[in-house]
Amino acid sequence: MSPEVITETISPIVIDEDWENPPMPPTDLIYDDGEPLESNRHRIAMNVLIHSLEQGWSDRNDFFTGGNMFVYYNINQIRNKDFRGPDFFAVLDVDGTKSRKAWVTWEENGRYPDVIVELMSPSTAEIDKTIKKDIYGQIFRTRNYFVFSPFDPNSLQGWHLDVNFQYQPLEPNERGWLRCETLGFWLGTWEGTINRETAIWLRFYDDLGNLVPLPEEAAQAHAEQERQIAEQERQRAEQEHQRAEQERQRAEQEHQRAERLTAQLRALGIEPES
Repeated sequence: MSPEVITETISPIVIDEDWENPPMPPTDLIYDDGEPLESNRHRIAMNVLIHSLEQGWSDRNDFFTGGNMFVYYNINQIRNKDFRGPDFFAVLDVDGTKSRKAWVTWEENGRYPDVIVELMSPSTAEIDKTIKKDIYGQIFRTRNYFVFSPFDPNSLQGWHLDVNFQYQPLEPNERGWLRCETLGFWLGTWEGTINRETAIWLRFYDDLGNLVPLPEEAAQAHAEQERQIAEQERQRAEQEHQRAEQERQRAEQEHQRAERLTAQLRALGIEPES
């Protein structure tokens, strides 16, 4: 989704309508501006964040995560066609089972994204780090905001919202990761091949430093775990078979020894006791 360049000064917009009963909400919302993402790598990078969060929280239905979809936050925005489509966002404490074509704040009890990630390109980097950052902090009051270029592994930056609703920069750890306290994960880079494209991707990590897997990675890990369990069972069965064979051979040797002893006693005219 290509950014719309805005040259006018943006000031916070305060909406005082009752969110539960907004006056005549618009019904002609636009859900797609027809503009593709900057590149295939941007598309993959967006889906990596969405799908890995869904996988990491697969046992939860109290959140929504999406990307490249509009966030509607006021009526004037619609009239001015001032669309906002974060590349990745997550909203907590909402019904995650509800299907949505866009995030419409007046249909969500005034809830805004709690975390946003913009995937920068040369044409959007300045807007992502200035105009959008101001909107996300002053209007959305998004708690964590990150920017990253899929073509520049050293471009990761992040901010957290302070008590005065100002963004303060996040300090990276020794691995260069940034803490997303809102989600309880770290954001850091990972090199590998996804959807046949090898690159350095932005990924989530847990507190133990483990990569939060994509669904296909989790399925592969589960299959590998099942294979290892089956192999362990096969080895255990083989060991049991070998032990049983050893016991059979030992019993056979004892039987043969007893028969030889019996034959020797009889040769001496001694009838062995039964």
